Amino acid sequence: MEFSIKTLSPETAKTGCVVVGVHQGGELTAAARRVDQASKGALKKALRDLSGKTGSTLLLHSLPGVAAERVLLVGLGDKSTAEPAYRDAVRAAANALKEVDAKDAALFLVDMKVNGAGDMKVNGAGASRPLSWNVRHAVLGVRDAFYRFDQLKTQKKAQEPKLQEFILPLSPKAELQNALQEAVATADGVALARTLGNLPANICTPAYLADEAKKLAREFKLELEVLERKDMEKLGMGALLSVARASHQPPKLIVLQYKGNSQKKPRAPLRAPLLALVGKGITFDTGGISLKPAGEMDEMKFDMSGAGSVLGTIRALAGMRAPVNVVGVIPACENMPGGHASKPGDVVTTLSGQTVEILNTDAEGRLILCDALSYAERFKPDVVLDIATLTGAIVVALGHVATGLFANDQKLADEVRAAGDDAFDRVWQMPLWEDYQEQLRSNFADMANIGGRPAGSVTAASFLARFTRKLRWAHLDIAGTAWKSGRDKGSTGRPVPLLVRFALRHVGRK
Repeated sequence: MEFSIKTLSPETAKTGCVVVGVHQGGELTAAARRVDQASKGALKKALRDLSGKTGSTLLLHSLPGVAAERVLLVGLGDKSTAEPAYRDAVRAAANALKEVDAKDAALFLVDMKVNGAGDMKVNGAGASRPLSWNVRHAVLGVRDAFYRFDQLKTQKKAQEPKLQEFILPLSPKAELQNALQEAVATADGVALARTLGNLPANICTPAYLADEAKKLAREFKLELEVLERKDMEKLGMGALLSVARASHQPPKLIVLQYKGNSQKKPRAPLRAPLLALVGKGITFDTGGISLKPAGEMDEMKFDMSGAGSVLGTIRALAGMRAPVNVVGVIPACENMPGGHASKPGDVVTTLSGQTVEILNTDAEGRLILCDALSYAERFKPDVVLDIATLTGAIVVALGHVATGLFANDQKLADEVRAAGDDAFDRVWQMPLWEDYQEQLRSNFADMANIGGRPAGSVTAASFLARFTRKLRWAHLDIAGTAWKSGRDKGSTGRPVPLLVRFALRHVGRK
């Protein structure tokens, strides 16, 4: 699907469909009023069939005096349109247009005033979002609605939507064109992360993730290194290797670099701050010897969502040629039971030299991340973010709305939170106080890999904090936000939008 910005009038636009809005109480938007005037009141007559409730839709055909073949009315809720209402309206319009036999559509919602409820330090209390925000979220909402994952089904696929072009009727200013380019690239990155997450574990193996990184490296001229088991043994990555020991799938440590300031010379020295993204890549998690319950274990194919988000973010930044420098470090393996599996009570030595007593083999994510974080340190990054489906405890704490944020630097935490608000890919900061370290005490090693039931997500982050004391570091626990269960089961692609916004804002592009 193509997206474009063009100057159009709703009543004279010769498109397959124009999308206009109506608030509760029957109050039309400015664009809808122009269509109503041109059609001699046809829209107001039709309002008896539309409540104006956010996300409600009504499709009208061949209105007199209107050049478009169809007019789609979308409910916007009350007049003080907030961010969720705008996003819901865009998604509702996109879902309705999937069923319409139109090749193009113009979204006359994109210029409406959207009241921001994000970070007050950034936006100001009650400040409205700029049009560039509207553009980004319009594109991401449409692409989200049109995403499909049915390539593994043998039955005839549902008919592909016929919509080929989505027009955002605005003046084509440079700022808005940049926002459009960013949004399309971000949507491509989200789609990659979602597809990798949705693939079953017998396809999306550690080697498959490495191959995907190779494809990105070829397409965007990125720098790639894939460390094999023997390389990790030589380095002394005892924690990562302990998780991979029982699997027949060999582990991979994927290191992918995008140098936005050195596009033509990939190996040129970096001139801008380096962002390191470390993504948990457990392509299937049985829990190992500490075996998980059978119910919903199939969803443990999503345990590589951190890795998928790193690949998706780098794909997005490279696709828009962002002026940033990023290194992605992805420890990828399976966590399986078997004769070679790590056992509760085993002690391993990490890349940092610290020793860990493994009290629970299902707390494996922190074991592969600690070695990957130590490896990332050699790049001397300005900032390190790790992304992991790390704990069920964060789901208990925050549900499926917000990602858990932990950081050893408050300024960095504020940056991440502001980027999340901007991307509507929100986070909630959790404590990382030294008091929690006592729960990781071990009689037989420098630390244990679990701290008991109390504050499980906090002690998991506290474990990682022991390997990041020399770094400006933040940890994103995405166990509650990386995928959905039930009827809508599937990867969400979060937190790619947050990570892209953070990377751009970190170098001054807000």
